[in-house]
Amino acid sequence: MNFSAFGNFLTSGSGILTLMEDIDSALTGSAEMRLLGGGNPARIPQVQSAFRDAMTELLADGERFERLSGDYDGARGNARFIDALAALLRSRCGWPVGPQNIAVTNGSQSSFYVLFHLFAGEFSQGKKRKILLPLAPEYIGYADVGMGAELFHTYRPTIELRGEREFKYHVDFDHLDISDEIGAIAVSRPTNPTGNVLTETEVAHLRELAARHGIPFILDSAYGGPFPNIIFPPVDSLWDENTIACLSLSKLGLPGLRTGIIVADEKVIRAVTAANAIMSLAPGSAGPGLVCAMVENGSILDLSDRVIRPYYQEKVKRAVSWVTSAMGDLPCRVHTPEGAIFLWLWFAGLPITSEALYQRLKQRDVLVIAGEHFFPGLDEPWPHRHECIRISYAQDAESVQAGIGIIGEEVARAYHEGAAKSA
Repeated sequence: MNFSAFGNFLTSGSGILTLMEDIDSALTGSAEMRLLGGGNPARIPQVQSAFRDAMTELLADGERFERLSGDYDGARGNARFIDALAALLRSRCGWPVGPQNIAVTNGSQSSFYVLFHLFAGEFSQGKKRKILLPLAPEYIGYADVGMGAELFHTYRPTIELRGEREFKYHVDFDHLDISDEIGAIAVSRPTNPTGNVLTETEVAHLRELAARHGIPFILDSAYGGPFPNIIFPPVDSLWDENTIACLSLSKLGLPGLRTGIIVADEKVIRAVTAANAIMSLAPGSAGPGLVCAMVENGSILDLSDRVIRPYYQEKVKRAVSWVTSAMGDLPCRVHTPEGAIFLWLWFAGLPITSEALYQRLKQRDVLVIAGEHFFPGLDEPWPHRHECIRISYAQDAESVQAGIGIIGEEVARAYHEGAAKSA
């Protein structure tokens, strides 16, 4: 059986496929795996209770349940949900949007597949364009949505060292160049994998650059505002017609319902709607149907601000303390955790690659993600990309603490072996 180039690409392996297969094997296998690599959110009791109550109400309403399970939504998504979300974004966030500015997708990955292909790739008269990632590391799921095509032009960040144990990435505006081959600027905020939150000044500058060059500013807010709002420093949540905001229900605690949301100019929404129809007829109804009432009464924002964000703020403090204890005198720095559900660890001068460290940890039933997968479009050699790993602190405290301890042991072994070889 011969595959096309498309088929050969799909079967050649990818970082995001490895991640999802590891998650599945950890959840379904017999071994006691410490899952510090996946993106599953924490199961917060108050949040889970709210979703169970919403599901109970949905099941009790025969008409709503039959409509959700027995009828297609439109290609743009559930109309009642979209109307409610537009009203919420106007009243509570001050976004000048209407229902015509919103489309639902089958998860953020689907959102970015469509958006990146709208603004990158082949254009008329043989021109090609790319998506500008002004700062890497960036989300692992972006890397292969080009299906073999090179969709990204990426820049290294500047690194600010903070005290003895932390650091923070910043956009290197001195070297940022937006040529005619750039079709859009894209950032995640907070950033997966690092927990970095671009400063207000950085975001304002990127917005201005996008507007000046007549290209959209794509903001991945899967972990940010207005929900689930896992973002710790005070920030503004703004939108304008040149901004494409990508939201999600996953990190609220509903990753299995695969619900992405795009808020954009009407022209973009029409294109996304067409893509939905072509690829899947319509987006799934379960996520919008379940949370629709929570959007209508605004409780989705209250749950985010009063429960979800404080929960992770407390959880990350403990995780950082465990890292400090486990790493001892090892040359380990943690990216300042400003949001999302991950810690990004940097081991300066690590004698092995982060991929090799990942393999060693997997043998000890600890799953992390190797850092080199988070630099899509960055072709230049940079040792830093092989010295970092992403770990999730969202799982139960016992697993996270034990996993961090094992990471410390394996990192210490790697440095010890490296020192012995150089002696």
